[in-house]
Amino acid sequence: MKAILKKRMGIGFGIVGLLAVVYFSLPYYARQALIHWMPVIDDVETFYRDTVRHDVGNVWRWAEAEGYNRFQLSGKDAAYLDSLHTVAFLVVRGDSILFESYRDGWNNMLTSNLYSATKTIVGLLVGVALDEGKIHSLDDKVSRYIPGYNKGMQADVTLRDLLTMSGGMAWDEAYASLFSVTTHGYYGNDLYELVTGLEVEERPGIRFSYRSGETQLLAFVLEAATGKTLSGYAEEKLWKPMQAERDAYWLLDKKGGDEKAFCCFHTTARDAARFGKLMLHRGEWNGNQIVSRKYMDEMLRPASYLKDQWGKDSLSYYGMQVWLMRYRGEVVPCMRGMLGQYIYALPAEDAVVVRLGRKRHDVYDGPFTVDMTRYLDIAMRILAD
Repeated sequence: MKAILKKRMGIGFGIVGLLAVVYFSLPYYARQALIHWMPVIDDVETFYRDTVRHDVGNVWRWAEAEGYNRFQLSGKDAAYLDSLHTVAFLVVRGDSILFESYRDGWNNMLTSNLYSATKTIVGLLVGVALDEGKIHSLDDKVSRYIPGYNKGMQADVTLRDLLTMSGGMAWDEAYASLFSVTTHGYYGNDLYELVTGLEVEERPGIRFSYRSGETQLLAFVLEAATGKTLSGYAEEKLWKPMQAERDAYWLLDKKGGDEKAFCCFHTTARDAARFGKLMLHRGEWNGNQIVSRKYMDEMLRPASYLKDQWGKDSLSYYGMQVWLMRYRGEVVPCMRGMLGQYIYALPAEDAVVVRLGRKRHDVYDGPFTVDMTRYLDIAMRILAD
């Protein structure tokens, strides 16, 4: 019996030892992915981060509408919000909050990772840099700002190509694969080397294809053009001028490293709604034109000269780092994150809708998941009350 027990223990230690060897032979990003597994919205303590500070002496707060939270969700709508683990649902008209619901232990002070909704923030910052003359033209080659980005078709890529996701980068937008470049970008510690080293595999400026790495490269262009970190530039040119209520956070690839521009801006639901208001008013914030109307008009217009992601029709649903949904006869600009982080601007209603949560629907209707329309339907019932 003792001999059998020793044999089993020996096999067990051998397996543990083998697993340890395999684990430590993996690249850094894969080891981190195994430790943390799938991304979550409350990952602000998981990574190093920069603080995007608000101006404590110049805060503007949303008013609460006269009928604030008077609307009662139907059982069906409440169940739908809960089914996809919604943590915040916010409806604003004008400058007042009509409806605000926090669920699953969330509140108006907790920050959520906005994931890919962050890309729109980068797009806004490009507009600021262009307005300031830090960026000469959207038709500049990336190599004007990053000289080393000139290998093969890299040399042909323009800033406009990156803004419209038509830069042709060899980026695999796979979220569940341990060894995908997206996993490497999210969990790795070498973003600059990763992104600038990727080949361009498709002729740029021809077809829309969603690639997070192109937003990351755009962020490196911004830093080269402005001489500031992405967090610092966002704080100075967006967060403080938008009179944010609280500090935000931008996750980094390592201590003192680069912001994960393609995914990882952390803020509250109320402060996230500011981006919707900025889109509604074409870059104006309470009388201050933060981003020029000329740039915003182009940003919020489909890049229709491109083919869509299927290579068949003219692109109708994406502008410059922002999604454009057709809903009830109008175009609704939308910031969109992988776990159902949505910020909608409804022009006809002068309204902003924010949904934050832990899960999105997996069924698509064209380029959009079906939950995106469902949240707007719920918001319209609130607005009509």
